[in-house]
Amino acid sequence: MIKKLDISTFVEVETVSSIEEKLVDRFKKRLRELKMSQRTLAEESDVSYASIRRFVSTGEISLSSLIKLAIAMDCTSEFASLFSVSKAKRLKDME
Repeated sequence: MIKKLDISTFVEVETVSSIEEKLVDRFKKRLRELKMSQRTLAEESDVSYASIRRFVSTGEISLSSLIKLAIAMDCTSEFASLFSVSKAKRLKDME
């Protein structure tokens, strides 16, 4: 993935770039675990090879394409918890 100058380089904070980078790293690791090429994944997921290459190099991908990749790589369970955890921001919210 193309490295961008990002505040997360200097302080421990989640940014769009840092989240994209971690997601792409996990994607590449999972692809290696499956011993699957990007071209094979493109065929099995109905996501263009160019879209997969763009995702790996820039972190950019449409949500529908990301879901198709997750289905093809048997990783859909992670989507179930994406927005499910509610965190209390104030003590009052915990009552």
